Amino acid sequence: MSIFHELAKKPWLINPAEVEGVPPPAAFFVPVGKVGLRVFLVVVTVVFTLMLIAYGDRMLFSTWRPMPEPWLLWLNTALLITSSLAMQWAKSSAKQGNSDGMRDGLLWGGVLTIAFLAGQLYVWQQLVDLGYYATSGTANAFFYLLTAIHGLHMMGGLVAWGRSVFKMWRGGAVADLRLSVELCTTYWHYLLLVWLVLFAMLLFS
Repeated sequence: MSIFHELAKKPWLINPAEVEGVPPPAAFFVPVGKVGLRVFLVVVTVVFTLMLIAYGDRMLFSTWRPMPEPWLLWLNTALLITSSLAMQWAKSSAKQGNSDGMRDGLLWGGVLTIAFLAGQLYVWQQLVDLGYYATSGTANAFFYLLTAIHGLHMMGGLVAWGRSVFKMWRGGAVADLRLSVELCTTYWHYLLLVWLVLFAMLLFS
């Protein structure tokens, strides 16, 4: 009788939660924010990759004249690395339920990022004062284009960062801010990696 009962079962009607070893559907749930960020980062990666390929191709031309690398770029790189570490601190604190650590990490991450962007603008001003205009050479144009696009993405990250800070100052619970802090931290790490690749290309061009 039990054999006929097993044969009569309809597998497509079985609840996955009733099957041993199969996790419930909720276990596969990924927040919409994470999915959106991953798709966005894939698109951004393609854009930067295409620009770097074009940059590398132009370097092979005999008319290529590389720009000087101001020492301030090294300081700006250190600021961005530190801001990424601060965001990681905020993320780790949020996971542990430490509101003070999350607050301090977020604030330092944002302040250091703003300092990075200000430093990038100052580098532009230095180069312009020395006569390195965007229209005076292909290498110059690529430098301003790449740093500008990276800076715009950092400014976009600051918008999301600002929303998290606003919710925090409004008394938002750590649990409610955990996802937004995690997404911001992932974005910061990604843009740090992009900048390190761009900086290396600029140094060895």
